[in-house]
Amino acid sequence: MDEIDQRAAPASAGEGAAALLPTAVRYGGGAGPDGREGRHRIAANARFARASVSFSGLPAGAWACLQCAVAFDAAEEAALAVDCGVIGFDFVAADGSNLDLDHVPGLARSLLDPQIAWIPGPALLGGEGVAPFRAGFRVPEQASGLVVTFRSWRNTRAFTVSDPVLLAGTPDPASAPRRRRLDGDGIRIAYALPQDIALILRGQIYAARSDEHAARVRLVYRDAEGAEIAPPYANAVSVPGLGAVINLSAQPQARRFTLALHPPGGAAVVELTFGVWEDAETPPEVELIGVPELALEDAFRLESLCDDDLLDAPAFLDRLADRLGLPEGAPAAWLEGADIDLSGTGGPILGEARSLRAGPDRSARLDGEGIVLSLAGLPDWALPEAPDWREDPFRSVAWRLAYQSLAWLLPLSALPEGLTRARTLAVAWSRANPWGQPADPLSLHPAALAPRGDVLASLLSEEGEQSARDAIAAEAARHGFALAEIVGQNALARALHGIQAATALFALARVLPAFPFAAHWDSLARESLAHGFDALLPEEGSFAEASPVRRLELLSLGQAVSSALGEGAPGPAIRLRVEAALPGLVGLLDPGGRLSPFGDSPAGLDHAGWLARLASAQTRDLVAEREATPHPEGRTAEMIVLRHDGLETGWSHFALTHAAQSPHGHRDCTSFTFASGSRRWIVEGGGADGVEVGPARHYLLSPRAHNLAFPDGREPVAGSGRLVARHTLDGAQVIALSTTMHGPDYAHTRIFVVLEEVSGMAVIDRFARAGHTLSFEGLLHLSPDALVALSGPRRALAQQEGRRLEIFGFAVKGRAAGMEIVIGRDDRAHALQGFVAAGSGGLMPAPVLRYAFSGRDVVCGGLVIAAEPEAERRLTRLLGDGEVRRLIEAE
Repeated sequence: MDEIDQRAAPASAGEGAAALLPTAVRYGGGAGPDGREGRHRIAANARFARASVSFSGLPAGAWACLQCAVAFDAAEEAALAVDCGVIGFDFVAADGSNLDLDHVPGLARSLLDPQIAWIPGPALLGGEGVAPFRAGFRVPEQASGLVVTFRSWRNTRAFTVSDPVLLAGTPDPASAPRRRRLDGDGIRIAYALPQDIALILRGQIYAARSDEHAARVRLVYRDAEGAEIAPPYANAVSVPGLGAVINLSAQPQARRFTLALHPPGGAAVVELTFGVWEDAETPPEVELIGVPELALEDAFRLESLCDDDLLDAPAFLDRLADRLGLPEGAPAAWLEGADIDLSGTGGPILGEARSLRAGPDRSARLDGEGIVLSLAGLPDWALPEAPDWREDPFRSVAWRLAYQSLAWLLPLSALPEGLTRARTLAVAWSRANPWGQPADPLSLHPAALAPRGDVLASLLSEEGEQSARDAIAAEAARHGFALAEIVGQNALARALHGIQAATALFALARVLPAFPFAAHWDSLARESLAHGFDALLPEEGSFAEASPVRRLELLSLGQAVSSALGEGAPGPAIRLRVEAALPGLVGLLDPGGRLSPFGDSPAGLDHAGWLARLASAQTRDLVAEREATPHPEGRTAEMIVLRHDGLETGWSHFALTHAAQSPHGHRDCTSFTFASGSRRWIVEGGGADGVEVGPARHYLLSPRAHNLAFPDGREPVAGSGRLVARHTLDGAQVIALSTTMHGPDYAHTRIFVVLEEVSGMAVIDRFARAGHTLSFEGLLHLSPDALVALSGPRRALAQQEGRRLEIFGFAVKGRAAGMEIVIGRDDRAHALQGFVAAGSGGLMPAPVLRYAFSGRDVVCGGLVIAAEPEAERRLTRLLGDGEVRRLIEAE
């Protein structure tokens, strides 16, 4: 039983921010108070031990920051875990209804709590003792309250959370997450039905007012020929003029709905139209929260079908036939016809996306009678004659995911006699991995599961020995059930993994046309692909993904998926979005053919070649289009690039990202890179998901691996960077950004002045916090190939291959507080500094210039960076210009 502790919540307002204190505290699972008011003890009881605190009066649409202090036990064994504890966020509407939102900027969706943020272990958080913790997010427009749950996760000892407070700023003028209003014709969703099996649809509506009839869903069942089956339908009422309808109540705290859709005999498709009642007031202010979750009835869920038994794939199909009440031998008929070409180009869909990314797949080759694998950029490895599928020769998560994905079976199958060997290995993998007891638990990760489903579908699209085909087809069907549950839950709908899962599900549906669930998988996959690309790649060609390489991944998936879908929905819509977005990415390439490594950026990729392959798939010469651009700049959503090609001086390049911080991605908003004289001087930490793990991954995600500034030792949290000014002044570009990533109690502006030939630049930060002394620290990561030395407290010199770069501090308000160079500091995990990603899972030492400024109320200063003496003089003059000074000193 939960304990409830009610408290008053006096709110105090700071400069530009309201401080909200908890109004109530609730304990459960062994958690409780810890000696004084405001301190909570979270026992080591994973998932269950929790302390929930409530906040009210949230300003809708504002960026907010949760602040607290966390103290771990000195004997905590999960000290290096990036997810030692977890904080759940449950937003509440004005009438007390909990909002199950599918996306809150700054937070990650979860199945246990609606949204979450991870608490790292003590070695990553701040060492021994009490350490501050902050998490930023954008308050949803529908929310006025919030319940924050501090929950046990990987911790092996109890930890304490002290004095949680919520700092909330003013509403963010940037566009809010897209809302799905039910006005007009409403929202229509259609699903193919497995015969005589119920579908369970779960979702939520939101209404600004309490309305007895705020919304309804109209049902239409159709047969295989598309003809409507007349009502009555189970669980629905017939309404004149509307047909079969289910009321979706908007009574307070009753806005979630569960629809059990029991199809009438002969039904092949169900169409659902969500809308408002005709007698509702206008505007109705009613919306569907996110995308509804879809599942089969409980008897046909994967967990129920497998129960506690370790079933191989054929036995799984036999049990499925038994649940359906079919005679023995039915699965053999299901697997007939598994010979359909998948993409219209002869290749698997996800495999086609990988070939766009890196060219021909050479991850497997024959060496005599053996097979040699080259995975995840690591050295060649000889596959054992009889693998047990637990192999991990390089202690690498990325290698294990690539190995368990079986994607390397595709190039193997293309070799002489390779198809037979590939199928034999696929069958061996299936036998060694009964559902519920995988040889390697990572094989169930979506990054391995989705590509493996795509591979199984591809291996079925060729003729071959029947017994192997039957075993692979059975495994493909089992993978289809797993992927359908992942896709139906929508937990990954806004991620590349979610699109990959839907793509693999679509491939399996096409290669198993006689399977009774194939049509259902096809409709579920198409619906998920439509929503996934709608969320990540809007119509105008902008992106929700911050990383340029991730954007390329998305476009490659879009190209492969639209090719596979052809003219079937949502293929044409995805194709148009890819065509609109691709030119902007081409403009981001530096003259050396690379994209700046903002966000996740795997090493060893040929970005120019990747873009060329994408462009050739659209029969466009985008490089020529870029060269014909009248202005030497590239620009895509929340990213700006300037470049210059000089015959004598060499090429130069400046890139800047101001994309909103993702939930658990890189904290790199307002970071930048700079190259001049054909030398890359200022670089990024880099890194990629699945390559680095543990402390290395935590460091590369942190702002310490990026070219940022942060005040009073407080690292940035999730937030946004808004372009507030951009103009040309006397041969230079002036760019100003206003950010929310330092919390509502700091006003922050970052200004760049970049010479048009990109021979020099200045970066100036302005922090304001009335009534407080202030200091801020800035970081500048230089190439590992550069030699850097200090020539004074405000000046540094970098050298690289006969070229020089001058760097000196420039104070506008306050005083310069010194510089230092750090290379390879690794004495404490939470204070790693002076590294960039090595590309193979480790870190490479690199010089980092740290500079500081201090003052009171307002502190403003930065660096002038010049590759030529004349560039330094011009930048100094520009920073003294009245127009630039007004921008820098603006209140």
